[in-house]
Amino acid sequence: MIGVFDSGFGGLTIFESLAARRPDLDYVYLGDHANAPYGSRRPEDILEFTRQGAARLYDMGCRLAVVACNTASAVALHTLQQRWIHHHYPGRNLVGIIVPTIEAATQTPWTIKEPVYPQKYNRQTIAVFGTQRTVDSQAYPVEIHKRCPRVRVFQQACPELAGRIEDAAPRAELLGLIHSYCGELLRQLGGETPDYAILGCTHYPLVKDLFREALPPGVRLLCQPTAVADSFDDYLQRHPEYVGPLSGPPLRRFLTTGDAETVNRRSGFKLSLPVRFETVG
Repeated sequence: MIGVFDSGFGGLTIFESLAARRPDLDYVYLGDHANAPYGSRRPEDILEFTRQGAARLYDMGCRLAVVACNTASAVALHTLQQRWIHHHYPGRNLVGIIVPTIEAATQTPWTIKEPVYPQKYNRQTIAVFGTQRTVDSQAYPVEIHKRCPRVRVFQQACPELAGRIEDAAPRAELLGLIHSYCGELLRQLGGETPDYAILGCTHYPLVKDLFREALPPGVRLLCQPTAVADSFDDYLQRHPEYVGPLSGPPLRRFLTTGDAETVNRRSGFKLSLPVRFETVG
């Protein structure tokens, strides 16, 4: 069974893509709605919330868990991988979503940490939109520059956006926020148009069309759920030990640390699969 963990609704964009790519697997999704959003939380709190979420998934029988949250991946993942998981849950693993996104953005495998890409691409400009904690971590510019040092990376924190998406704010309000953040990013570039934009929060694909409307024509949006699903499928082919035989129809279960009734009432996102949350014990 594969676990997918996020601070709230945003990870459903990753869950949907994973389940579409590998529909033959059992999945359980855990949204930490009681503590969402993570973007302005203290790093030590993000670490603890992510640890608790992973532990819950492992205790339910998951051998592999995906941290479907850029903030948690940037702040907590390395520490949990290096200092916690192998001591407390041997035989389990925890993977994030920043690695496959950077692989897609640079067209360079993660294991290659030196410039290899053609000069033309290496001169491009990438915009990164993310939560305050993701931006503060510098994960995207640092890792992109290891592989493509001439690429210019401009980051824009969107401190209110994930929370307002969680709260099911009206689309007109969300569009106003996105226009504001995109305007700030473009001012950083002095009016230049970026070649690519990474929506570095899993909530943002839920309003991808609003980013498209707010950004200049020609900016290519990197689809994080697709990049993660590509990487996930490749990872499972190399690590078949995390794929067990099904005992019946594939499981799709959705859990929340919040009040399930409230969460289900707020979950109005259009996904290809039915979503009904239960409160985790």
